[in-house]
Amino acid sequence: MISKNQQKYISSLEMKKNRKKDNVFVAEGFKIVEELLHAGYNPKMIVGCEEWINSYHPTPNSHHQIITVTEDELRKTSFLQHPQQVLGVFEIPDNNTIPEANWFQEHLCIALDGVQDPGNLGTIIRIADWFGIDTIICSQTTADAYAPKVVQATMGSISRVKVFYTDLTEFLRELDRDIPIYGTLLDGENIYNSQLSANGIIVMGNEGNGISPAIRELVSHRLLIPSYPPERDTAESLNVAIATAITVAEFRRIAK
Repeated sequence: MISKNQQKYISSLEMKKNRKKDNVFVAEGFKIVEELLHAGYNPKMIVGCEEWINSYHPTPNSHHQIITVTEDELRKTSFLQHPQQVLGVFEIPDNNTIPEANWFQEHLCIALDGVQDPGNLGTIIRIADWFGIDTIICSQTTADAYAPKVVQATMGSISRVKVFYTDLTEFLRELDRDIPIYGTLLDGENIYNSQLSANGIIVMGNEGNGISPAIRELVSHRLLIPSYPPERDTAESLNVAIATAITVAEFRRIAK
C-alpha cells in the first residue's frame, strides 16, 4: 500500500525544481523501468502491482523502497492515463562532464538549440539511440530530458543516451575548427547532394524559430532537407524530430 505522502512526493516530481532538488526522476511502464534497471540506474523507489513486484529481483545491496499497490492505487499515482504495472523513482546520472574536444573528432553527436516540446525531445533521444548516437548536447533553453513526458517518449532510450546541458554557443565556439558543425537551414545545400562526415555535430533548432542567430553563425556546413517536388506548395516546415531522423539517417547512409 502506498501512503498519501508518497503519492504526493511522486506527483511533485513532475516539476523540474523538485527533480533537481532531490536529483531524481520518474519512469513508468515495465519496459522503461526494466531497461533502466538493466542499465544500472539506481532506483530510490519502485511502485508496482503485485504481479510485477513478485517478478522483481533487486540486487542484494539494494536499499530502495519497494511498494506493492493495487491497479487503482497505481492509476492515482501515475502520470499516465493508462499506467503499465510499475513506476520507478531513479537517481539522475551525473552528466556534468561533456566529453573532451578530441572525442568529437571520432564521433557523431546531436546538439539541440532550444527544442522545447517534451515529445520532440524524447523522440530525438530515441532516434539517437536507434542510429548509434549516444551523446546529445543541449542548450539551457531545451526541455529537461528527465521530465516524465520526455522519459516516456524515449521508450527506454534514456538509459543509453547521455544528455548534457551547457551554454551551447560557447561549447560550439570552443570546438576545434576542423570538427564540422552541421545545421539544417533554408539556405542550406541539398542534404542528398552533400558530402557528409562520420563525425561532428548536427545542430537541430527550436520548433518555431529554428536555429538561433548566434549558433547559425557557427554552423560550418548548412544543410537543407528539400520538399518534393520543389516547385509544389507544401507544409511550411518539418517537425524537428522528423527532421532529425531524416538528417541522421542520411549521415549513417553515406558518411565514410
